[in-house]
Amino acid sequence: MIKTVVLDVGETITRDDRYWASWADWLNIPRHTLSALVGAVVAQGRDNADALRLARPGIDIPAEYHARAAAGRGEYLDNGDLYDDVRPALSAMRQLGARVIVAGNQTSRAGELLRGLDLPADLIVTSGDWGVAKPQPEFFQRVREVAQADQDETVYVGDHPGNDLFPAKAAGLRTAHLRRGPWGHLWADAPEVVAAADWRINSLTQLMDILTA
Repeated sequence: MIKTVVLDVGETITRDDRYWASWADWLNIPRHTLSALVGAVVAQGRDNADALRLARPGIDIPAEYHARAAAGRGEYLDNGDLYDDVRPALSAMRQLGARVIVAGNQTSRAGELLRGLDLPADLIVTSGDWGVAKPQPEFFQRVREVAQADQDETVYVGDHPGNDLFPAKAAGLRTAHLRRGPWGHLWADAPEVVAAADWRINSLTQLMDILTA
């Protein structure tokens, strides 16, 4: 029986449209160009940040984060960045008695913004808050600590095989792979994803079937 549901953030809870558009505008390149570069690195199994390195060779990404914030163009999230199924699904899961946690690879600032959206979740935390990021095993050890349930009673939900599915499985958690976003769609039917996922879903609302099974 699943007692705790832990959800990734980017392309699971939030759309990445604004994120990449803001980077394209900051680097003064067409949005379509950066979007295409993101698609290219995803197809090659590389980190999304490599798209920024291709667009601006030698870029110091942390320094650019600080520069954007200083210019008043830092991170921003509002309800429009949430996928439509997020609030209904999270609310329904809590009504079923599940503990709901949001935990992904984001900055501490992104964590503050997410908590400001008053989502129906018991805990919202980021890699920036914890000082450790996916796919490091220590991140999923922290997930196990905050889950307040046994590892086989905890499911980690995400779109990214390398950051979400495989390390969560290695940590002994149950896993749900979400067909959403570039990673989720491109790798949804890969044999290694099919083998590692306890469940494969197209919407967060399908998590209710898992909780009531």
